[in-house]
Amino acid sequence: MPIRLLPPQLINQIAAGEVVERPASVVKELVENSFDAQSGTVEVDIEMGGLRLIRIRDDGIGMGQEELPLALSRHATSKIASLADLERVSSMGFRGEALPSISSVARLALTSRTQSSDHAWRILADGTESGYAILPASHPCGTCVEVRDLFYNTPARRKFLRSEKTEFSHIETLIKRMALSRFGTGFVLRHNQREILSLRPAKAQTEREGRLALLCGEAFLENALGVDFESSGLRLSGWVGLPTFSRSQADMQFFYVNGRLVRDKLVAHAVRQAYQDVLYHGRQPVYVLYLELDPALVDVNAHPAKLEVRFRDSRLVHDFLFRALHRAIADDRPGGSHYASGMAAGAPNTPVENATRPAFSSRPTPSFGHGARQASLPLQVRETLLSLNELYTPASVNTQPVARPDDSPNPPLGYAIAHLHNIYILAETATGLILVDAHAAHERVTYEKLKRQQQAGGIASQPLLLPLSVKLSGVEADLAEEFADAFANLGMELSRSGLDTVLVRSVPVLLSGVDAEKLLRDTLADLHQHGRSLRLEQALHGVLATMACHGSVRAHRRLTIPEMNALLREMESTENSGQCNHGRPTWIELSGKDLDRFFLRGQ
Repeated sequence: MPIRLLPPQLINQIAAGEVVERPASVVKELVENSFDAQSGTVEVDIEMGGLRLIRIRDDGIGMGQEELPLALSRHATSKIASLADLERVSSMGFRGEALPSISSVARLALTSRTQSSDHAWRILADGTESGYAILPASHPCGTCVEVRDLFYNTPARRKFLRSEKTEFSHIETLIKRMALSRFGTGFVLRHNQREILSLRPAKAQTEREGRLALLCGEAFLENALGVDFESSGLRLSGWVGLPTFSRSQADMQFFYVNGRLVRDKLVAHAVRQAYQDVLYHGRQPVYVLYLELDPALVDVNAHPAKLEVRFRDSRLVHDFLFRALHRAIADDRPGGSHYASGMAAGAPNTPVENATRPAFSSRPTPSFGHGARQASLPLQVRETLLSLNELYTPASVNTQPVARPDDSPNPPLGYAIAHLHNIYILAETATGLILVDAHAAHERVTYEKLKRQQQAGGIASQPLLLPLSVKLSGVEADLAEEFADAFANLGMELSRSGLDTVLVRSVPVLLSGVDAEKLLRDTLADLHQHGRSLRLEQALHGVLATMACHGSVRAHRRLTIPEMNALLREMESTENSGQCNHGRPTWIELSGKDLDRFFLRGQ
């Protein structure tokens, strides 16, 4: 068959194969166009899960009569004009492929009106990019795109679609995710003429909280930590769920880069590492996070559907995300800050529409259903009434009487009044009651103490009788040589022996029985893919966690009042004390209002 040019409609249909996967793909492209048009409200009407009709109407700036044919032509766009623009893309759409691709597999009608025009103009398209008839129409300022009979001319594509209910559920999920990226935009979603979702523009802080609670659930709002961290020209803001408020699936993880919802392996890896020391085995964290950075530092043109991005300096971004989230989670302790901020006081707001700043810095009383978590403590960080000279350990129990002065405020976890079933500490606070799992809490306190000792004294290493020779790729060997000092700080001494061989000369004493070759390979694989690895550190922490578990207060051991109060004070000063080493909660609070509700007081 000779080489020949493809007809425009076939070219567009090929492009549609990358962009238009299902009805939700059409909705995504068109709503993003509405965002770029500075719309205040976007209305989405769906019929038969999007197969019969997809209508997107907005109140944006609109298009003039002369722009309508261009909007339906490939590679015609108002978003970029040069390579410099492409390298600093700040708009949602910029390829100029969406409308012609959609029109090639559906019947498309485009109606638009600018503020300077007396009336709107309407154009019909069939993917041929020619023979357009532009007619005057009645329409308010803004744009309306109607997509009918999706895949009517490509029946093979229709066979891959699911049921009407399933296809609409994808659209509904998409709209909710997009609504979290644009708090200042209103959304209306209808299916078969029935209103499913109606969101007014959320400009006030309480309105943003309301939208977050509506889209992610009240439980998320009640069990979230606010994040606002800025460093090296990057800013991360939003909300992360408490480690004890997790899910079995990764279905509540929303990450936005300059307002664009993305799925990124580097981001997912950084988040997993931030949670690795506190999350229950097999559980998934929940979060709504917004990363802002110079558009020149991120390539949004890495995926046809713009679902993935590529960072210019992936190591910088990975380390920044890890530090910000690790700090936020570590501060989750009684009397902790509950709000991670790396910003100077009075720093100006610079998020997407100033809508991504977390709305709160403490947690209200939770419900005690599935996934419930401890409540917030008093909003201010209160001074600890005791100054302990020694850490509380079974070998050295602080048995000094604990004073309870009447003229001082209660500490965050209050004072112990009983040891229930020789397992739980019951403490009284100024506002209610605290229940603490003594073993779980002391396990975390001991674990964090061991980690601090390890960091302060360095990692003891054990030389191998015979160096272990490990064959690697050239890239891996280069990484081993580059990060040799980092390995040495963790007790593993490496030296290069040839282009593709590395000698392991010593391993950490705590890991004397570990498979050193596998640990080295896994660590280098992380470094190659993400620029960072915590595998060696995690292996060491695993040993320390076991030591902490065996060295902690055992269940059913009777504790004295001074011992219990000593543990409570330590929890208030220990990072991550809200959960044990296995990710289970260490304490909960029953407020006075909870107690009144239980006994129907005031009703």
